[in-house]
Amino acid sequence: MFHKEGFNIIILFFIVVSMDVIILEVLFEEPSTIKSLLQTSALILLLLILWFFRNPKRNINKKTNHIISPADGRVVNIQQTFENEYFKENKLQISIFLSPFDVHVNRYPVSGKVLYSKHHHGKYLVAWHPKSSDKNERTTIVIKNKNFGNIMYRQIAGMVARRIVNYANEGLMVAQGEDSGFIKFGSRVDLFLPLNSQLLVKEGDRVIGGISEIARLGKF
Repeated sequence: MFHKEGFNIIILFFIVVSMDVIILEVLFEEPSTIKSLLQTSALILLLLILWFFRNPKRNINKKTNHIISPADGRVVNIQQTFENEYFKENKLQISIFLSPFDVHVNRYPVSGKVLYSKHHHGKYLVAWHPKSSDKNERTTIVIKNKNFGNIMYRQIAGMVARRIVNYANEGLMVAQGEDSGFIKFGSRVDLFLPLNSQLLVKEGDRVIGGISEIARLGKF
């Protein structure tokens, strides 16, 4: 299964690769190493595009007592930081880096009402750079959850990623684990949680969007 954000690109590459294979067959009537290499390269490129836009089906069990991962990837940073866009106070920041080989579907970490959703133009530093959270092209979303209060996550474009897709419009009621958007190619997602959150991950851990438990709040 492929994500809807990739349909146009997949169709375009399928047409281009098909034309490439046909043209090469016409130009090189006899078997040729060059022809084989060019055709193989085109097919590999198409397979990479298909792989990038894959959207594996997942059986997501909503966990009202936990905050789940909004993305597939690796936890590259956990720190206390001053969040200056919305909360204006210290929060616990968990950063998840998505390589070009990870599933790039983003998911809601909690259920609730979207209070805030804003896109920011910015730079394209490498996604694991500490300053990418507030310097890069990004979208910030805050969800009001009845158990945890207000939870923020941020989609961050990387050096290669140039387009962030965000489905979280203000006022929308969302469900934990559902698609919240997509970031095309290498990127990062940050979570900003209350300081009393009980973390269930550490730096270096791999997490799965909609499945992995990131934290639970101190009162649980």
